[in-house]
Amino acid sequence: MALLIVKDLVERSAFGVCSYVGDKLGINSAKIRLYFIYTTFVAMGSPIILYLFLAFWINIKKYIRRSYAIWS
Repeated sequence: MALLIVKDLVERSAFGVCSYVGDKLGINSAKIRLYFIYTTFVAMGSPIILYLFLAFWINIKKYIRRSYAIWS
């Protein structure tokens, strides 16, 4: 039971990028996570850089929208 709670917490906080991309593309987020895992092993870490870039971009978009709403 505790393992399930920890798994849900990690998925909600760490896999926000995969969920966001999955929602935008209409693909199950679990398949996107598997893609990142497999390509990380094949490409020796470059998909991790892509993942971090996407996480940064999503956060920046939220701040830009929030600041635009304040000034309008």
